[in-house]
Amino acid sequence: MSSPAARAFGRRSDAAKFEIAATEPGRFTVRGVLTFANARRARNEGLSALHACSESDLEIDCSGITQSDSAGLAVMLDWMAIMKREGRPLCFSQVPCLLLAVARISGVEDMLRRCG
Repeated sequence: MSSPAARAFGRRSDAAKFEIAATEPGRFTVRGVLTFANARRARNEGLSALHACSESDLEIDCSGITQSDSAGLAVMLDWMAIMKREGRPLCFSQVPCLLLAVARISGVEDMLRRCG
């Protein structure tokens, strides 16, 4: 039988699961949690995936995000800003309603709604 602390640690690590995967050229899907708990790792993994792609127009399907917060929004905006500086437009599709609510409060909702 595991201790309460070990069980809590296990839940925390499960909650921080994040994955970004290419689905077709220039298209990616994000799955899992995008919060303060894993923002640094998610940022780095996302940038690695985006930089590994040779397409100029990029899209990330966010329908697999199961939990997010303002740090997750900051990661997404950072990916967008970096790709824009590199001349590779990035847009997001299927952004979860709760993440759009955080974006609305932050005044950046329109930036997340630019995918056609």
